[in-house]
Amino acid sequence: MKESISLVLTGAAGQGIQIIEEISVEMFKKAGFYVFATKKYMSRVRGGINSTEIRISSVNKPRAYCNNIDILIPFKVGGYEKNKKRLTKNSYILIDKSFKEEIKEDSGNFLYIPFNKMSKEAGGNIYTNTIAVGVLSGILNLNIESAKNIISKKFKNKAKKIIDNNLEAFKIGFEEGKKYNLKFNLKLEKLKKGKDIVLNGSESIALGAIAGGCNFVSAYPMSPSTEVLQICASMAEDFGIVVEQIEDEISAVNMSIGAWFAGARGLITTSGGGFALMSEGLSLAGMIESPLVIHLAQRPGPATGLPTRTEQGDLNLAVYSGHGEFPRIVLAPGTIEEGFDLTQKAFNLADKYQVPVMILTDQYFVSSYYNLKIPEFDKIENKKYFIKSKEDYKRHEITKNGLSKRAIPGFGKGIVKTTGNEHEENGFITEDMNIRNSMQEKRLCKLELLKEKMIEPTFYGNKNAEFLFLSWGSTFNIIKEAFEKLNSKNVALLHFSQVYPLSKNIYKYFNNSKQCYVVENNSTSQFRKLLRTELNLNIDGSILKYDGRPFSAEGIYSKIKKIING
Repeated sequence: MKESISLVLTGAAGQGIQIIEEISVEMFKKAGFYVFATKKYMSRVRGGINSTEIRISSVNKPRAYCNNIDILIPFKVGGYEKNKKRLTKNSYILIDKSFKEEIKEDSGNFLYIPFNKMSKEAGGNIYTNTIAVGVLSGILNLNIESAKNIISKKFKNKAKKIIDNNLEAFKIGFEEGKKYNLKFNLKLEKLKKGKDIVLNGSESIALGAIAGGCNFVSAYPMSPSTEVLQICASMAEDFGIVVEQIEDEISAVNMSIGAWFAGARGLITTSGGGFALMSEGLSLAGMIESPLVIHLAQRPGPATGLPTRTEQGDLNLAVYSGHGEFPRIVLAPGTIEEGFDLTQKAFNLADKYQVPVMILTDQYFVSSYYNLKIPEFDKIENKKYFIKSKEDYKRHEITKNGLSKRAIPGFGKGIVKTTGNEHEENGFITEDMNIRNSMQEKRLCKLELLKEKMIEPTFYGNKNAEFLFLSWGSTFNIIKEAFEKLNSKNVALLHFSQVYPLSKNIYKYFNNSKQCYVVENNSTSQFRKLLRTELNLNIDGSILKYDGRPFSAEGIYSKIKKIING
C-alpha cells in the first residue's frame, strides 16, 4: 500500500493553476488526507509554465517538496517537457488527446483524456482546470458532494452560470476519473474534526503578527512577501489593524518606526530589494533604540534576480545591513508552526530589547501549505514594555544591561526626546567623545544579553552520530524527511530558528560529531561563514543549491548518503 502520492498540475499563468491548488488542498484535507502543497511560477502575468505540487498521505504528514511525480496533469505540452525528468516508470501522465501528436515519447503511462472536449461540454475552455480536479477526485474516489460544496463556496461571488458550469465541469471530470484504476490504494484515515487546519507560510506570518499584537502594517508590494500584506489587509477591520500600502520601502520603514514610537506594534513585510532600501531606516532604529519587526521573504538576487523563485541568499543582508554597529535579532522559521510562533515572539523581543527583529523566510516557505494543529491561543503571552514617564524621564538612560526604560509621548508627565544623531541620556544631540563611547557601549551591551537569551537550536537524531548536518529556515522539513528515509543512527540534524546573534551555548551540540555539514539555498554558504566568524566553528563542508528551486527530499537523501558512505 502506497503511503503518499505526489500530484503535479502545470500550465500557463492565467490557466487557473492557483485556483486548482486552493480547491484541491481543501478537498483532500476534508477527505481525510494529510496534505502538503507548494508551487513554482514564472515572473509573468500570462504565459510561461507554472506548476503546483500537492502531496497527499493517509499515514505520514508530508512536509517537504519531493522531486518524483506520481500523477502529472499538463495543460500545455511545455508543462510535460518541463517536468518529464521528474517522472518515473510508475508515473501517470494525464494529458489532453490533442497533445498526443506533439509528444514524441515511446514509453510512459500516458492517459489521453479529452479535457478540451469535456470543458466545452461544461460551458467553455475556461473550465479545464475544474475538470482536472474532478478527474483527480474520481481517481481517488472522493466524496463528490463534499467536493461540489467546496467548489460552490470557492466561486460564491461569481455569477450563477459560472458556478453551475464549474459544478458541471467537476462532475464530468469526476465520472471520467472513476474509469481509471491507478492502484494507489490509499487508505483514508479521518482526521479529528476541528483539531487541525491548513495554512501556508504567508498565513502563518500574518496570523503570528496578529497574535503578537500587531496593529500597524506598512509595506510596498514585492514578491514573495506581498501575500502577508494582503492577508493583514483582509483582516484589518476585524483586528483593528492600520494597513498602509505606501509609495516605497523607505517610507515603509520610517512609518513603522513612527508607529512604534507612538506605542503601536508595527510590521513591515518585504523582499531583498525592498529591504536594501530600508537600511538607513534600520540604522535609525538602531540609534534611537526603537523596536522594529521586519518580515524579509527572500528571493534570488542580485538585483531583480529571479522574482518568483526561492533562495536563502539574504542572510548576510539581514545580519550586516545598516551603517554603523548596533544589535539586532534574526529569526528563520523552518516550519509553518514556527512561522506563527516566532513571528508572535518577534514583537515581544523587539519591544523588550528595543532592537530590530528580522524574520527570514523565502518563496518556498511562504508558498507551501500543510496540515497543522490549531495554535493554543490561550497560552500566548504578550507584554508591552513601555512605561508611563515621570518629569525627569531620560529616554536613553545608561543601565548595566543596556536597556533603558521606553516611554511613549503623551503617556505620563515626561517629555520623550530622541534623535538619529548621537545623543545624551536625555536625548539631546552631543559630539562629546566620552558620551559617545558610553552610548555605543550601552547599545552594544544588549548584544551580549541577546546571546544569553538565544533561542536554542533543535537537535534531531542520535546525539552520538558521527555526521551532523545543520539547517536554518525552510530546509528543515526537507532534510528531516531525507533523514527518515535514511533511518541511520549515524546522522543527526541541528536546526537553527535563530541565526543571529549566536551563543557559545551551541558548542555542546558539536562535541560528539566527527564531521559537520551545512545545508543551505545559496551559493556561498553564508551560514557556514557566519558560524566561523561569530563562534570560530570550522564546518567540514556544505550542501548548496542556488538555481532558484528548493531542495527536494530525494536530492538531500542522495547527497547525505554519498557523504556518509565516503
